[in-house]
Parts: sequence; structure tokens; C-alpha cells
Amino acid sequence: MARLVIFGAGDIARLAHHYFTTDSPHRVVAFTVDRDYMADEAFLGLPLCAADEVVARYPPGDFQMFVALSYSRMNHVRAAKYAEMKGAGYRLETYISSRCTYLAEPPGDNCFILEDNTIQPFVTIGNNVTLWSGNHIGHDSTIEDHCFIASHVVVSGHVRVGEYSFIGVNATLRNSITIAPETLIGAGAIVMKSTRPKQVYIPERAKLFAKTSDEVSP
Repeated sequence: MARLVIFGAGDIARLAHHYFTTDSPHRVVAFTVDRDYMADEAFLGLPLCAADEVVARYPPGDFQMFVALSYSRMNHVRAAKYAEMKGAGYRLETYISSRCTYLAEPPGDNCFILEDNTIQPFVTIGNNVTLWSGNHIGHDSTIEDHCFIASHVVVSGHVRVGEYSFIGVNATLRNSITIAPETLIGAGAIVMKSTRPKQVYIPERAKLFAKTSDEVSP
């Protein structure tokens, strides 16, 4: 059983603690954050130490690490801490839910792949990728490093998602297109063509109807 330190003390760190504790052979022993973000010396009943002390208190030769951060600044915050902890010598662990269907080669390190994802054959997933619950990643697709894919996204076959991209809830990507690095695709968007770096796609939103619900028939 590997002993694991989690970088983070927010919602994603709390969820990572739950998933690693209940559905992996790892044992979470502590949390770490940058000193400026320390509000206490404990989190979820475990020690919380400053990142500038973590190597001394939890040496990389004896402990492993998982960076549990969000998609802030198009995943660059998580990527920076990933690089910092890897540079410090830590092995960065990946979590794959036992309740997902994973039919491809193993992903890179520091990935967080939650329940009900379907990963079809011949998919390639890079390092530091988050797949929230319920996504479909179609055959022969590639998810590059440092991406965040929210829930119930459909990535069709032969799609390449470039590094640092964010794909929102219920988005759909048609087959055989390339999502360029740092593309932001909003919730519910349908993307039919390849994108260019840093483009943003936002679908039309629901409009307020003039009548109330008791004035119309479902």
C-alpha cells in the first residue's frame, strides 16, 4: 500500500481523498499547499503542511504525490504544481475509477479519471488530465497533457484534444477534428471543425419565455 500526499485542500482534494481511500491501494497520509494558502494545520483529520516543508516531512523516496487542483488559468496552475512536485522527485499517482470502462493503454501520471467514463480502445491520454464523471472518449482519440474534461462530454473517434484545453459539461466534439492547445469549449457546445489555439466556443443559452409555467402546457 503506497503512502500518498495530496497537494490541495479544496473540493478536488477532498474528492481525491475519498476516491483514493475507498477505491485504490493507496493510503492518504497528509495534504500540502503553498504556505500562503494554509488556513489550518490539518485537513480532513490529516496533517496539512506547507509545500516548502513537504520534501523534508514526507520524502519522495518514501511517499508519493497527487496534485488535486482545478482548471484555474486554463489548467496552468495545476500544471505548475505538477511540474514542481515532479521536479522535487515525487512519483505522481494516477486514479482510475473501478467504475469506469477503460479499454485503452494506461494514461500518464497525475490523471484523475472518475466513474462512468468510457475510454474506448486505442485512446491515448497524457499526463495531468482530469476526466470528470460520465464522459465518452472515442476510439483512436488523444487527450494531451494538462487537460480538464467536465462531465458527460462526447469526444468522437480520431479526435486530438490539445494540451491545456478545457471542455465543459455536455459538449460534443465530432469525429476526426483537432482541438488546438488552450481551447475553451463551454457547456453544451457542439464543435464540428478543428479549432485554433486559445479559441473560445460558447453555445446559445436558454432564453426566458414570456409566460410562466402554469400558463403553458408541457
